[in-house]
Order: sequence, then structure tokens, then C-alpha cells
Amino acid sequence: MSTAPIAYRSEEIRTVAIIGCGLIGGAWAAYFLSRGLAVRAYDPLPDGEARLRKIVREALADLELLGGGSKVGAGALAYFPTLGEAVAGADYVQENAPEKIELKQALLGEIDAVAPSDVVIGSSTSSFPASELQASCSHPQRIVVAHPFNPPHLVPLVEIVRGECTDIAAQDAAYRFFERIGKAPVRVTKEAVGHLANRMSAALWREAVHIVAEGIASVEDVDRAIRFGPGLRWAIDGPHMLYHLGGGDGGIEAYLNHLGPAQEARWATLGTPRLDAATRAKLIEGVADEADGRSIDKLKSRRDRLMIAVLKALADDSREDG
Repeated sequence: MSTAPIAYRSEEIRTVAIIGCGLIGGAWAAYFLSRGLAVRAYDPLPDGEARLRKIVREALADLELLGGGSKVGAGALAYFPTLGEAVAGADYVQENAPEKIELKQALLGEIDAVAPSDVVIGSSTSSFPASELQASCSHPQRIVVAHPFNPPHLVPLVEIVRGECTDIAAQDAAYRFFERIGKAPVRVTKEAVGHLANRMSAALWREAVHIVAEGIASVEDVDRAIRFGPGLRWAIDGPHMLYHLGGGDGGIEAYLNHLGPAQEARWATLGTPRLDAATRAKLIEGVADEADGRSIDKLKSRRDRLMIAVLKALADDSREDG
């Protein structure tokens, strides 16, 4: 007997459950609140609620600067003493437990046991494949990776990754939901370690480490080269489109025909560094020099302030295009 396809909740999502209320879960909660959604939260730690509300307050202040402050009134964020109570009544669930596979598998199994079968369950994991996360679930077809980029309340990207058992309809429902609330989702249709954006970030950092290890340039100059060079372009277009523009009137085809061999020659010289003691020492010393005494909190505040300015500029460009 064939099973009827499930119509997963998407456009009708009004309430989201946040399971795990650390920095990632708290930032997710703030973003969902800012989009007019009700949030039901749970964390097993004794100080979970106090920690969550502090993170939410700070993240909502950022969103207010961005022009996306909370559209909901007091009481929209509800905290519960049990996972079951938090999941009850939720139209979508976002899991944000620490990156320990056994913990996530068990937690997703608990969520799966109590959430209605048409509710998609997303994991914020940055490393584990959806297929592994589904191991303890009776309804693995509705489990997806919904991986944000840090900080989740500001960075629009969400990677929606299917596992071996995931229904395409569940991935599509998650995609439509995140798109509707102002995120920039992407579909990852074949599992890979680190999903999509982290793989590309890792590739760049590998070469950045190689350059420092080989004495080609300092940590600070590597970072300056990215900040004041390709990083500016990457905020506007991705690598394929930028190389298309780099081909002149002939676009990407002209670039590949004329400069493809030079690109392959560069690829052949890229390094494969090891994070051995000597390399780690160079990186630690170089980052300390670049930080110049500024605390992590001060550096994070600077990052978020400048990111808000960039996002405002990109939003202005979108309005002009529209």
C-alpha cells in the first residue's frame, strides 16, 4: 500500500520551537521574534532561560539597528521546563544542541516522537550530515539540516540539506519558510562534510594558513588583502558571477578559454598546510598582533556593527533593483 505524500507546514508557520538556547539558539529565537513569529523555547541547563533572554535582548537590539526590530509584543517568547511542552503547538522546530552526534541523534529522536508528522525539524549543525542525524527518528523524512552562518540573526544564509531519508517536499517546505521570513536559503542536494559555505571558507583559510606558514605574508596582511580586495566583491556577487564579469564582454566562456590554464596553474601551487606547533604559534602571534589588545567582545561588536552597515547597503540595492 502506497503512503500519501505529506504536506509539510511552510506558509502557515506561525510558531517555532527552539531546542537548545545557547548563542545559536538564542540568535535564532531573536530573528524569529523579529519576523512576527511566536517562539517556544527549551534548554536543559538550569540557567537556560536567563541566558536565552539576554541573548535575545542583545540580538534584537542589533536587528533594531538594521531596521528589522521585533514586530511582536511581550509574551511572544515563552520558555518551558520540558522539551515536550516547548514542541507542543509548534509549526517548525529548530534544534541547536552542542556538536556531539550522539547528543543530537537522541535529542532529534525525542523531538520527532512528539512533533506532529507534518512539522519539519531542522538542525543547526555545522558539520554532521542529515543522514546521521536521522538515525534515532521514526519519521526521518522530515529531518533537514538548516545551518545558519554566524551570527544567525544577522547573516541571511541558511543551508537546507537533505539526508538519505529526507523528503524533497520537507526540504522545499523549509526553503519556502526561510525565504518568506527574509533569509537567503540555499538547497544542498548532496551531503558533504561542512555542507557548502563552510567548505568554501575552509578552502580559503587553508591557503591563508599556508601563506603565513611559508612566510609569504603576515596574518594581518593576509586579512587586509581579503578585506580590501576580494571580500568587497564577495559581498555583492559569488565567485562564478565575479569570474563571469572578469571575462569582459565574453563573460565566463571567454574567461575559461583565455585564463582557465592560468587558473589551473595557480591551483597546482596551492598549499596543504598542517596545523602543527610551529604553524599554530605563527597564527596565534599574528592574530594577537592584529587584534592589538582589543577584546573578543569588542571585536565581535565591531564585526556586527560593520555587518549591519553592509546589510543596509545591500538592502538599499535590492530596493533599487525592485
